[in-house]
Amino acid sequence: MKKSIWPRTMIASVAMIAAGLMAGCTQGSATNPGGDSTGSDGEVTVRFMNFSSNDGHEADLQTIVDAFERDNPGVKIAVETSPFAGYAAKLQTAVAGGAEADVFELPENSSFVSYAQSGALADISGLDTSAYAPSLIAAYADAGKQYALPVSFSNVVLLYNKDLFDAAGLSYPTADWTWADERAAAERLTDRAAGVWGDYQPISYNEFYKALAQSGGSFLNAAGAATAFNSEAGLQAVRWLTGKSGVTMPTDADGANTPDFDTTLFISGQLAMWHTGIWNFGAVMEKAPNLNWDIVVEPGNTQNASAMFSNAVAISAKSKVQEAAQRWLVYYTSSQTTIDTRLATSWELPPVADQAKLDAYLTITPPAHRQAVFDSLQAVALAPVMLRQEEIQDIVNDELAAVAAGRATPEVALSNMQSKVDLLLK
Repeated sequence: MKKSIWPRTMIASVAMIAAGLMAGCTQGSATNPGGDSTGSDGEVTVRFMNFSSNDGHEADLQTIVDAFERDNPGVKIAVETSPFAGYAAKLQTAVAGGAEADVFELPENSSFVSYAQSGALADISGLDTSAYAPSLIAAYADAGKQYALPVSFSNVVLLYNKDLFDAAGLSYPTADWTWADERAAAERLTDRAAGVWGDYQPISYNEFYKALAQSGGSFLNAAGAATAFNSEAGLQAVRWLTGKSGVTMPTDADGANTPDFDTTLFISGQLAMWHTGIWNFGAVMEKAPNLNWDIVVEPGNTQNASAMFSNAVAISAKSKVQEAAQRWLVYYTSSQTTIDTRLATSWELPPVADQAKLDAYLTITPPAHRQAVFDSLQAVALAPVMLRQEEIQDIVNDELAAVAAGRATPEVALSNMQSKVDLLLK
């Protein structure tokens, strides 16, 4: 279960993060040629488009904005927040039409490449990047130039309801669990008559490449030029994700895959185990302060592999307020206000290099076993880096949904995914 599954360069990158953590009133558009981002009184407005503050962290973002505006008189931040669902397409459309914000959030490091190589991002190579974890800052450089700064990183763990386990007479999950252990417990914990489900794991692209890694497989071949998932490991991954639907996990007809469905289910005490990111800790703590829950490293199949994500912020190459945008970019990603706000509200983890600034994270409860967040970094599944990321995600999501709905077999779905994705990789 502890076997490493990543190339040495990738292991080194993640190890650098893990080591560092464990040691302790004008509304004109800045990119719209017809707009003016500077008011008659000389005040500059920086438009900022993001998704990560949506549903629970809007006030936290406003705390950072207010502090920045106090420290930077004459600069106002106009926040535009969108749900994560649909954000990638919205950003693509805005950039294609020249209507993007001055500063915008990039979802996951895997989507960075296409924006950098298209010329959509401003070169910010002159900025001091020493405050950031080296492995994270390096993820947003291309051809020797820096195009974005990391704003946060996070990973996925298994949340579980201790009261439901106690009621079923089951021992709590441990770091040694495998899929078989999780499946057996989920079956015991599911009580459809009472509206209680044993498990919830999205049937999605992100979960697929992770489950693939947990079975010893990989999404791409070694050269990154073609897919490698049409394999026994791929079959196991598809069966694991789709086989839960309607058995130990709600179906789409029950409401699965609708916004916040899984969060609502867990905080209401109707979900025993939940595969989700650490970004949801705050919502659980706020909305269900009396819920008896904890976390553990996600079970693997033949080996461990936990998903780790990194979000970044970049400046539009078309922005007319580059200097003010750079000030906001640096403040939002590395200021003490940002660090304190993120840690206090469990809003992912700040990407700073100074390990002492992160020590407070482990002292915040619940969950009691926050160490699992860092333990899960010992074996990670990183998102494949591909230029046509969003299109590929859609293909995988559609084929997995077909299997879950009984419209296709895992074998047919994998074959369809392979042919479609390989075509996009050429």
